[in-house]
Amino acid sequence: MKKVLVLCTGNSCRSQIAEGYLKYFAGNKAEIYSAGVETHGVNPRAIATMAEDGIDISTHTSNNINEYRNIDFDYVITVCDNAKERCPFFPSSAIKLHENFPDPAKATGTEEQVMAAFREVRQTIRDYTRNFVTQYL
Repeated sequence: MKKVLVLCTGNSCRSQIAEGYLKYFAGNKAEIYSAGVETHGVNPRAIATMAEDGIDISTHTSNNINEYRNIDFDYVITVCDNAKERCPFFPSSAIKLHENFPDPAKATGTEEQVMAAFREVRQTIRDYTRNFVTQYL
């Protein structure tokens, strides 16, 4: 079974959303993990916006990349430039993919404006992960 790691800065929003969709789209085709170069906890708005689309990530945890050092990943997907630049060396033959999604946690404005930013990023990640599963898994 393929092993996929989604890597972000804090494993709080983008990587959590991507993990949720990858698990949804991949089903039993892959083991999906997410981690950060730091850990910031799972963002409540990421949980809420995924729940709007019928995917429950409320039991996800924020994990540090070092927890997965001994796993031989087939794919490592970085979802922000910071993580790509700070990604530690993996002694593996993992295929590395990168997509810099905007950070919805940095959105400002009213609650509705912030949630709109989360929904926009969620949709972009949804499309990306669906395409990833179709192309690679």
